[in-house]
Amino acid sequence: MRAHAAVLPKLERALTVTGIPLTWYDVLLVVDATPDRRLTMTELGRQAVVSRERVSRVVSELEREGLMERQPHPDDRRSSFAAITAEGRRRLPGAAPHYLGAVRDHYLDHLSRQEISVISGALSRVVEAEQP
Repeated sequence: MRAHAAVLPKLERALTVTGIPLTWYDVLLVVDATPDRRLTMTELGRQAVVSRERVSRVVSELEREGLMERQPHPDDRRSSFAAITAEGRRRLPGAAPHYLGAVRDHYLDHLSRQEISVISGALSRVVEAEQP
């Protein structure tokens, strides 16, 4: 948790120049990686790093910026999709180098390849074990 707390503000600062905060970047990245470039709000809440409670608020913020839109779910009126817009797809790649550079500078450069492999494997097992 201390490593997370030490690195997170630096990742957020690195993205400041892009106009895409870290929470937005996470949500846009998750949705853009899907085949249809949309997810139900429930599934987005499961996949995004942002808390499930905040997903709806983040999607609303992205909607106001024209980067995402909510689409009705044809099979479930209680559900909707969060879909990335053309503008969201246009802006997302511009943020990636800033994010990836900050991850490299503030996290990966402090670890050997072997350490990265061990940490990645261990944390992946934790995530898998805690998934519903």
